[in-house]
Amino acid sequence: MKKATTLGELKATGYEYKSIKDELRSNLIRSIEAGEDPFAGVVGYHETVIPQLERAILAKHNLSLLGLRGQAKTTIARMMIRLLDEYIPAIEGTELNEDPLQPITKEAKRLIKEKGNDTPIHWIHRSERYTEKLATPDVSVADLIGDLDPIKAANLKLSFSDEGAIHYGLVPHSNRGIFVINELPDLQPRIQVALFNILQEGDIQIRGFKVRLPLDIQFVFT
Repeated sequence: MKKATTLGELKATGYEYKSIKDELRSNLIRSIEAGEDPFAGVVGYHETVIPQLERAILAKHNLSLLGLRGQAKTTIARMMIRLLDEYIPAIEGTELNEDPLQPITKEAKRLIKEKGNDTPIHWIHRSERYTEKLATPDVSVADLIGDLDPIKAANLKLSFSDEGAIHYGLVPHSNRGIFVINELPDLQPRIQVALFNILQEGDIQIRGFKVRLPLDIQFVFT
């Protein structure tokens, strides 16, 4: 089937916005009803870990997988992409995989205001919606969340207070995807605190900027 290439064509298909947690939940329900096993290949957990994991997904929770090294925690997290839709639409030319009906950045909102139904759309495969980061002591808030990028500001001739001068980290770039942090206890406490606002409020705040981005992310910690 030919995919929509503009916002107008997408609206004509009856497309509706769905959060990633709703997406995982609905696809898991469909999988259970069809008798499919999205975690096929994991041995020994189908009467213990997998039922608890399924309940967490149905309840739309973020996940924390606890266990010793080598107990398939990361393997299970990677298998979750099977529960994502095969393709989702995003606004072409935006940095954070923004939904055409739910733009979150100033640039995406500007594009839609200027081009309206002619706003170009591209499609993202589920394999591109998975990000994995190993927690190490050298990981910084800028790496995960973002910070001011003075070089970007200078090149684009922007004020340091302009949202366009932000360099986004791994977490914002995982918008509408699954973000996995392995070995969470190895992450510095101040970095864990920086993640707390995202988990609690669903948005990020970057120092020096009056901007709050409501991110749509499924977090998995091991």
